[in-house]
Amino acid sequence: MKKATSRWFSIPYFLWIFLFVLAPVVMIVWQSFFTIEGQITLDNYKTYFTSQNLTYLKMSFNSVFYAGIITLVTLLISYPTAYFLTKLKHKQLWLMLIILPTWINLLLKAYAFIGIFGQDGSVNQFLSFIGLGRQQILFTDFSFIFVASYIELPFMILPIFNVLDDLDPNLVHASYDLGANSWETFRRVVFPLSMNGVRSGVQSVFIPSLSLFMLTRLIGGNRVITLGTAIEQHFLTTQNLGMGSTIAVVLILAMMAVMWLTKERRE
Repeated sequence: MKKATSRWFSIPYFLWIFLFVLAPVVMIVWQSFFTIEGQITLDNYKTYFTSQNLTYLKMSFNSVFYAGIITLVTLLISYPTAYFLTKLKHKQLWLMLIILPTWINLLLKAYAFIGIFGQDGSVNQFLSFIGLGRQQILFTDFSFIFVASYIELPFMILPIFNVLDDLDPNLVHASYDLGANSWETFRRVVFPLSMNGVRSGVQSVFIPSLSLFMLTRLIGGNRVITLGTAIEQHFLTTQNLGMGSTIAVVLILAMMAVMWLTKERRE
């Protein structure tokens, strides 16, 4: 009776997975084999790998490169932040304050940074006040990486914090009792045991960063061209759904590769 009931309750879950995960992926893969005229072909994949000046391969490299930088920046900030949060008295409150910006719409945050980094923004006003003069901050690689890292930061902090917060303090005390100092305890005990949180954080940041397109336009000023930008252009501008779907297939495969590379491996 319980098994039959659990099966009935699992139907909405599998239905959701089929309609909103599997079916869209199958449709994208199917569409990638069609030209803009609706003919079945493999030319889209040929174009992707052999286009003039290797345009799409360069976009792929840019996507991985910028996603890697964003992930590295967020990791370097998030790990000490999460570690420090676990030591605070009201750590759940501080964690909520860090997560709070994720409730704000991404577009609103992007426009807020346009105002901050613009020629008449608060940053340039401060630079003028201290005598450095106005600088071109918006529409640069720095502004894109800064804003993307800021937006992705909570998604790196949260899994690392959860792992560190659940870490058994007796293991740390045992390390000290055996003669290890603070650095050795962190390197040999704390960090290895927190790798699951680091892996989850890397997945949560790197994979979405591969497909960024709104920030590349609003903050990067199209100086940063990624696969997400190319997909948007083919679907909304050139109406070449086949080529856009081909790039999306490559992006999905790249995401799956990242998930495989960062998964937990049991010896």
